[in-house]
Amino acid sequence: MTLPHTTNDAIVMYTTSWCPDCHRAKALLRDYDIEFIEVDVEENPEGLAYVKQVNGGHRVVPTIVFPDGSILVEPSNAVLTEKLGLALEW
Repeated sequence: MTLPHTTNDAIVMYTTSWCPDCHRAKALLRDYDIEFIEVDVEENPEGLAYVKQVNGGHRVVPTIVFPDGSILVEPSNAVLTEKLGLALEW
């Protein structure tokens, strides 16, 4: 299955409106001025199907897909900034 919302150079974050980890990850990316495409899996059946596929049938958000094809699921701020090659600002 291919990503329902992908570009060659954008991060795609699969989220829900109520998820605190999603809000935290989005805030971190915005704090570092990193653009991303947000796909709310409650409103997007293709996005939900993709999230379930890559998470063993579970709806786990945030599921973050990077341009290199790698995926992080519910990453901490430390893991996310490390993936992005950034220093975590406290």
